[in-house]
Amino acid sequence: MEEKKLDINSIIGFVLIFGILLWMLYNNRPTPEELEAQEKAKQEQVELEEKEAAAKDEFVTTPEDFIAEDTPDSLKLADLQTKIGAFAYSESLSNGAEFTELENDVLAIKVSNKGGYIAEVKLKKYVNHDSVPIYLIKDNNTFFNINFGTTDNRTLNTNQLYFQPSLTNSGDNQVLSMKLKVSESKYLEYRYELKPNDYMLGFVIRSQGLGTTINSSQEVKLDWKLKGRRHAKSITYENRYTRLTYQHEGNRISKLSQASDDEEIEVDVDWLSFRQHFFSSILTSDTPFKSVSLSSIDLVKDEEIDTLFTKSYAASIPLELKGGELNESLGLYYGPTDSTILKSYDKNLDESIPFGWGIFGWINKNLFIPLFGFLSGIFPYGIAIIIMTIVVRIVLSPVLYKSYLSQAKMRILKPEITEINEKYKDNPMKRQKETMALQSKAGASPLSGCLPALLQLPVFYALFMFFPTAFELRQKSFLWAEDLSSYDTIAELPFRIPIYGDHVSLFPILASIAIFFYMKMTTGQQMASQPTQEGMPDMGKMMKYMIYFSPIMMLFFFNNYASGLSLYYFVSNLITIGIMLVIKNYILDEDKIHARMQENKKKPKKQNRFQKKMADMMEQAEAQKAAQQKRKK
Repeated sequence: MEEKKLDINSIIGFVLIFGILLWMLYNNRPTPEELEAQEKAKQEQVELEEKEAAAKDEFVTTPEDFIAEDTPDSLKLADLQTKIGAFAYSESLSNGAEFTELENDVLAIKVSNKGGYIAEVKLKKYVNHDSVPIYLIKDNNTFFNINFGTTDNRTLNTNQLYFQPSLTNSGDNQVLSMKLKVSESKYLEYRYELKPNDYMLGFVIRSQGLGTTINSSQEVKLDWKLKGRRHAKSITYENRYTRLTYQHEGNRISKLSQASDDEEIEVDVDWLSFRQHFFSSILTSDTPFKSVSLSSIDLVKDEEIDTLFTKSYAASIPLELKGGELNESLGLYYGPTDSTILKSYDKNLDESIPFGWGIFGWINKNLFIPLFGFLSGIFPYGIAIIIMTIVVRIVLSPVLYKSYLSQAKMRILKPEITEINEKYKDNPMKRQKETMALQSKAGASPLSGCLPALLQLPVFYALFMFFPTAFELRQKSFLWAEDLSSYDTIAELPFRIPIYGDHVSLFPILASIAIFFYMKMTTGQQMASQPTQEGMPDMGKMMKYMIYFSPIMMLFFFNNYASGLSLYYFVSNLITIGIMLVIKNYILDEDKIHARMQENKKKPKKQNRFQKKMADMMEQAEAQKAAQQKRKK
């Protein structure tokens, strides 16, 4: 037989067909997005199948699980028993009421019968910036639930189950018992106790007779979530002081991030505070929680858009079963972030207020809070701020005197220091050594002027933390300021300036003017007392820039801050200027200071250890330099 052979045309045809197929496959291949979608669909299908398989053996309660009202009672109970097992008994007792109310002089509380949790909290004595009553909880901004397993292989959530309320009185106290019943003698109970004129509710979570109902091998978990409602004019400013704070491991105070989303797992937690600047929702425990998962999500992205909530808080707390039963003695605080009120509970709750860390917090708690409390009990709040400022400046006046005296001494020595600079302009080591020797003999030092200023910094920062967190200033007016805890407004702008805002505040303007003249006086004197040294930065020019930069920074930064803080800085700088003028014109005599310095030069001056060490280092450096120059020759 004749063997068939492929000619060149056939080969070309096969190549073309193969190329076309490859091209079609390439162009019809799924994109990365399509591949991801396919993989996601497969995963969802697998998860759905797993859930359907698990549902055959396990029932999880949802709102849809409850029976329509027109279903006969016998059928309803039977169906409920199929869905929620033993707790169907409690559901069958529901009378249709939505809430049970508790109230005293300061709180109006609604407790949801479905879930047994606090669904609304109104603070009766306070209103927000629009004169609307303050609600810490309202319109489903909270979530409170205990998740647990049962011995008949169900997972239940208390926020979906109906509790049976019983409101009684114990003396002057209102007691609300919310029971999730298995029978009349077996139940899970939330017990709330509200005292007269008190922001703290006693809160007990306990069970009775559920040792054979609750699955002890499965974690019992309490979840508490809260979205902080806006109460202030500026949500950005309010959000700056809105933060989740907690005490753990003894008396250790920690906080989640204020400026960004954050989460932590902590042990031995005594209390946790969902702080909303001037108002707080706090959960306390007589026995520290062994473990708590905490999270905080910042909800403020744009002040003009995000106006309802500041942060979303969440806490997940495993609860311990003891003998198969729950028994947690807790406290729920809903009220003002007021140091006096919080301190009265003797649980260290006042530490949730950001008065500053270390020495700054100590100054506030032990000095400024008692002082301002005393003054505000006698005078109007604006006047109390002014008097407190006067007291602070008078107490610090010796420090100011020392600083001014040091500047005067340096100013007197300036001609001699300039002469030394000219004489040893080619020898920096010698120049520095002679300058230090002159200052030491005359009893003058640049550091003696800096140290007094540094001593004022703790006071400065402590007051910076005090005024924005002082609850007493909230909605207290003074002159044109309607609220000393917020910014004052003398004009609304038709546009928003970055950092500055959409309004004009007068107190920051006055404070900026005062700080301008203050820096004009102090910086001008420093410039006059500091000779220019070759090879060193021109400090005079830098100080000149600071004269203008500091007031502008003050103007922009404090435009959205508490007007009480701006009032303090305005008055403080005015008083400081006055004290400096008195010191300059009536206390210090530069001629006498100069004569005393000349006498000091004649006296042998023993160097201290630091001065001697510096002199030795300079001599060694000078000797090394001379040796290097000698070797070069």
